[in-house]
Amino acid sequence: MLKKVFIASTLVIIGLFTSLLFYPNISKLKYENPQKTSFMKYREKEWLKEGKKYKIQQKWIKLSKVSPYLIKAVLISEDDKFWKHEGFDYDAIKKAIEKDIKAKKFKVGGSTISQQVTKNLYLSPSKNPIRKLIEFILTWRLERTLTKKRILEIYLNIAEWGDKGIFGIEMAAQHYYGKHAYDLNPEESARLAAVLPNPRIYNPLSNSKYVINRSNLIYSIMLKRGIIAPEYDNIITNEEQSEESNIEQLDNIPETPNDSESIKEQPQ
Repeated sequence: MLKKVFIASTLVIIGLFTSLLFYPNISKLKYENPQKTSFMKYREKEWLKEGKKYKIQQKWIKLSKVSPYLIKAVLISEDDKFWKHEGFDYDAIKKAIEKDIKAKKFKVGGSTISQQVTKNLYLSPSKNPIRKLIEFILTWRLERTLTKKRILEIYLNIAEWGDKGIFGIEMAAQHYYGKHAYDLNPEESARLAAVLPNPRIYNPLSNSKYVINRSNLIYSIMLKRGIIAPEYDNIITNEEQSEESNIEQLDNIPETPNDSESIKEQPQ
């Protein structure tokens, strides 16, 4: 009996992962913008259970309509090796696994932008080994089907940027700064990129130490790379620090909820 169950389970798993090589239809993303993502649907169910009357606020724009400063800031914050890797940052995954082992829990962070697009489009927020394997297969397909620019465009349009249903950079720019995404300046871009790890808790307009420290680091890296003209430099930076050490510091800035100004408290 147990042998039959094992064989049946094995066949189901093999069938599942084989189907992932063909479904979902990622190719259509070459010419179609995704409507409502799996993650957006999850948020809507969450709001319904909590009795909240929030709605998805999103406005799709092309990558060419996004401020170059914002693009650079987001890449520094979320995936500095985006243009070089093929979907996975193995060094980041290794570090994330080491943290999980120390913490004795399964989390496995270190997600690239490509992985985040996969998760947002197709998967639930649950974390388990099977889901992670599915994520890897779909990310592998995504990278081999779409261009890097298209993946980045999708990410910037579906990323969550606030607690009340704000999705995508155009809506985030209008909500927080009253301007279009293309008009964001370096400081605003650094602030918006700084909150991406936890946009429901941290507000780009707040004075929390976490947001300030993280946005300052992003800004200083942009400055050192020549992304920002010297006249924009109004943040004191330690010139003796290497760019690589600054990137590593982004992952080590402690989150201090008691010090942060929650987006929930931000007036509309």
